[in-house]
Amino acid sequence: MRAIGFQANRRLLEVQRISHDPALGEDAFRGVTQPLEVDGQRASALRYGDPAVLALFGALLCFRLLPRGFSNRQLREHFAPLLGKDPSRITPGQMTYQLRRLRLHGLIVRQPRTHRYLLTNFGLCVVLFFTRTYARLLRPGLADLTTQSAAAPTPLRRAFQQVEAAITQCITQQNLAA
Repeated sequence: MRAIGFQANRRLLEVQRISHDPALGEDAFRGVTQPLEVDGQRASALRYGDPAVLALFGALLCFRLLPRGFSNRQLREHFAPLLGKDPSRITPGQMTYQLRRLRLHGLIVRQPRTHRYLLTNFGLCVVLFFTRTYARLLRPGLADLTTQSAAAPTPLRRAFQQVEAAITQCITQQNLAA
């Protein structure tokens, strides 16, 4: 029992250390959302909120459980409809560009001696985080804050108004220009 408790405590402390060290999260976020160069190869950023990136990430989620991974063509067939396009309108070269970006950012790996790719564990974390926070937090939250409906204010809108009032009060007390 003591050994099990000790192991559980160690895991809890590790999770708390990671969750309380924002520098780790910032480095990971910047590693994905900024351009980079790996062994002389450049890769453009995978910008948070970019419709093409979100479509690419959504398409990648379809292949997580496939033991053989996925090919350029398979990804294109899932990626294009998420952009509202026909798969035939996206060339293999355009998909190669996307695959290269994903590979250089460490989200996918190419299987040796094949033209197939696998989503990495890091890639799964990034893909899930980006797609879920955008779809479940950012879009609905901003819609809630910007919609001027006659309905009663939501808890988020009330909290935002309180923060805005506190900032305005602080500015007034400090005699800062608007």
